[in-house]
Amino acid sequence: MPVRRLPSHPNLNHLKYQARDLLRDHAARLPEAAQRIREFHPRMRGVTDAEIFATRLRLSDAQLTIAREAGFASWAKLKRHVEKPTRADQLELPHHERIEDARFRRAVALLDAGDTAGLGAYLKQHPNLTRQRVTFEGGNYFQNPTLLEFVAENPIRHGVLPKNIVDVAKVILDAGVELSALNEALGLVVTGSVPRECHAQRALIDLLCDSGADPTPPLHSALLLGEMDAAFALIQRGARIDLPAAAALGRMEDFLRLLPAAGSKERHLALALASQLNQIEAVRALLEAGEDPNRYNPVGAHSHSTPLHQAAASGYDELVRLLVDRGARLDLKDVLWHGTPADWARHEGKAETETYLRARENE
Repeated sequence: MPVRRLPSHPNLNHLKYQARDLLRDHAARLPEAAQRIREFHPRMRGVTDAEIFATRLRLSDAQLTIAREAGFASWAKLKRHVEKPTRADQLELPHHERIEDARFRRAVALLDAGDTAGLGAYLKQHPNLTRQRVTFEGGNYFQNPTLLEFVAENPIRHGVLPKNIVDVAKVILDAGVELSALNEALGLVVTGSVPRECHAQRALIDLLCDSGADPTPPLHSALLLGEMDAAFALIQRGARIDLPAAAALGRMEDFLRLLPAAGSKERHLALALASQLNQIEAVRALLEAGEDPNRYNPVGAHSHSTPLHQAAASGYDELVRLLVDRGARLDLKDVLWHGTPADWARHEGKAETETYLRARENE
């Protein structure tokens, strides 16, 4: 789920009221409240709605959920951000301008300039920089990146990469990086629009995989964001095709072979991906296998919405009708903007889809 970005001048009392509102919504057993708590309260990951509603929620639990929903690890860190902001807390600035460590900031500047000679010399002078991490709060990813992860330009900082970005990445790799940094950088490259637009995505994928990055973990994210060229590149590099990937790609032979043995988490994600990519046969098979169309999508898969929200926003009319015929609720609201699937269709200009959904609402 995208984080709830704080306003430029957040008010702590307002945030406290949000925590109390969450307690109220929890007491009212609202599905949206359960989804927020499940995603952002660390003790509630993977817990069912019924279990969440059966749990006695304290104000501190609600405050922790609100803090993490805003991209902060704890209520105390959110409170410090509001009361004693530092350079890193200026969320309106691009990430490289929020770096407090002057040496790390200089290394990123050399990277952004495509200065391979300068960056190589600087890393020899400061060899620990390639293993150092900086901390960014107020976002739902890129929270503790290493230097290597800045080569992906994801999140977007300049909107363009140096033409020699692959050579820049090689300089950093030659200086020595941890495996976790390789994998995290690969995830950012395959889900970033700038590497694709700068025609560097495939070359960076190959470089990172050649250096030891695992191509399987970021495959779902690439498919989720419609980065199909990156997804196919990962598959060519050996990424494993599991049930969600087979559903997203419409590979029905693989999908039907994998479905019987797939667990609940795989099936849940498969339904989300198939719905977002209009893979009707996979959706139909999952519904026939007992998947619930009214569960919010899993974490990392547009979890603020349901499959029907995503299908309606895209104007996938045949899929919308299938989901509704199989019991998808028309009144469920998304977690961020509190819109129904019909509201999403209207927002995206899908008039025929909205008309159908409004008519079904009135039956």
